[in-house]
Amino acid sequence: MKLRKSVILFVAMALVVFTAMSFAQTTKLKRIGLYTFGTIKGQEPTPATMKGLFEAHAADVKTGFELAGNAELYEPFMEQMKTAEWTDTTLPVGTTLPWMLFKSHNQVKVARNIEWAGKEALPVFIVPVKKDWKQYEIIIPKGCGNIALGTKVVDLIRPAICNLVVTPARANINDPITIDMSGSLEARLMTVEITDAQGQKLSTQELGPQSPKWQTKFDKPGEYIIKGLAIGMDNKPSVGACSAKVTINFPPICKLWTSCMPCEDYVGRPITFDASGSSDPDGEIAKVVFELLDASGNVIDTCVTTRKPWTWEKVFTKPGTYTINTTVFDNDGAQSPASDPCRLTFEVTQKKLFWTVAGGLALHAGAESVGGVPSLTDTTQQLAGFLRVGLFTWITPDKWSFTLSGGGSIPFSGSPWKIVFTGDALINGHFGGFFVGTGVGVSSASQATDDNHKLGLDLPVQAGFQIFDKWTSKGQMFLEFRAPIGRSFDHNWKSGLGVRFLF
Repeated sequence: MKLRKSVILFVAMALVVFTAMSFAQTTKLKRIGLYTFGTIKGQEPTPATMKGLFEAHAADVKTGFELAGNAELYEPFMEQMKTAEWTDTTLPVGTTLPWMLFKSHNQVKVARNIEWAGKEALPVFIVPVKKDWKQYEIIIPKGCGNIALGTKVVDLIRPAICNLVVTPARANINDPITIDMSGSLEARLMTVEITDAQGQKLSTQELGPQSPKWQTKFDKPGEYIIKGLAIGMDNKPSVGACSAKVTINFPPICKLWTSCMPCEDYVGRPITFDASGSSDPDGEIAKVVFELLDASGNVIDTCVTTRKPWTWEKVFTKPGTYTINTTVFDNDGAQSPASDPCRLTFEVTQKKLFWTVAGGLALHAGAESVGGVPSLTDTTQQLAGFLRVGLFTWITPDKWSFTLSGGGSIPFSGSPWKIVFTGDALINGHFGGFFVGTGVGVSSASQATDDNHKLGLDLPVQAGFQIFDKWTSKGQMFLEFRAPIGRSFDHNWKSGLGVRFLF
C-alpha cells in the first residue's frame, strides 16, 4: 500500500515538472499559415479587413484572450483597434512572443513562448492597446490573422486629476480661508485663481506637491469663485478645472437711539439705549453689546443682550459726560464696525430746582394777656401746626443748596398768637444724608398791639436729614429754631419739627 502511494506521488510530481518545462520551453515558429485564426481569401491583408474579421469572430477572440490569461485586454483591444494607428512592419528573426492565438480543427488554441524562426522577417500589423495606464502591443501576422501579445509594455503618464477643498465655505471679513489641493493626483504643479462675483480676477497662486495648501482672506463681503487647475507630469492641464465658492458675510449695520439727547435733569431717571433699528443684509442680529464710558474714556458699565428688542435701560446716579458704544453681532459672528451712528456722547445733568411743600408742628413763645394786655414778665408757649411752600435749588450738587420758603402757622389755642406768617432764605450745607442751614427770615406780628410781637427779622437755623432721595424727588425731616432780631427773645423765638417734600 505504501509503495503504491509513493508511485502515485512520483508520477504527479513528474507531471508538474514536465508541464512547467513545457511552458518554459520556447516553440520555434518557422512559417505562418498552417494553423490560422482567420483568413480572408483573395484579399490583401489590411487593417480594415482585419478589423472586420475580428468583429465577425468576436466570441472566438474573447475565448482566446481568456485562454491566454489576459481576459482584461479583450475589451480594450476590440474597442481601441477601431481607432488605433495600425503599424505595418516586420518582426526580425528571433523575436519572441509570450503567446499567440490560433485555431486547430475549428477550436481556439493558445501557443506560448513563441520564437519566430523563419528565414526572413515576419510581416505584421502592430496595434497599441492601453489598459490601466500601460500600453501593450497586439501583434497580428498578415498571413494568418492570428493574434499575439508582444513583449513591449510601456508605462503611460497618468493625466493630472484636480481636487480642491476650501474651508470654510462661509466666513466673515478678514477670516482666514484655507485652500487645499493636496487631494490632486499626478500633478506636477497646481494653480489657484480667485475671481469676484463679476468675474474680475483678484489673485493667483501657484502650489506644488510639497506645499499644496494656501491661506488667504477677503476684506470685502460678497461671493468669490476659487478655481483650481492641476498640471500633470506631461505638462498637460487636468481636464476641467475644479472650483469652489466662498461667501464672505456682510457685517450687520448698527443703529442707535437714546430716549434723551441732551439728558437734562436725568440723574436718577432711566435712560433707554435702543439698537432695535439695527439690521443684517444676509442674516439676522444675534447679540448686542452696549459699553458705557465716562468722560475719561474708561468703561464703567456693560450690557450684553441676546434677545429682542435690543435695548438697555440705565439709571445714572451722577451727572457728567458719557459715551455709549454699541456693537451688534449677526448669526455668523460678524460684528458691526465702530462707526459714529453707534457711538454717541451725551451729557447727563442733575435736577437743580425743586418745588417744596413742608408741614409740621411749631412752638411759639409769647406773653400771656392780662385784661387784653400782654404781660411783660410772664411768657408762655403755643403749640401750632404750620404749612409752607417754596423753592429748593442746588448751588453745588450734593454739597450746597439754597431754599426759599414761606407759609403760615396756626396755634391750636391760647394767645397772643392767632396766626403767624414766616418766610426764610437759607443756605444749606449737605454732609451725606444730613444737612444744616441758616440765613435770614421774617415773622409777622401778633394780633396784640404791643412792642413785643411786631413784624421783624429772624435768624433761622435748620438741621435735618434726608428720608429718601429719588433724584427727581426728595423727602426731608428737619428741626428748626428761629431767633428774633431786634425784638424780645423771650416773646418771639419759635421752633418747629417738620417734613419737607421736594419735587
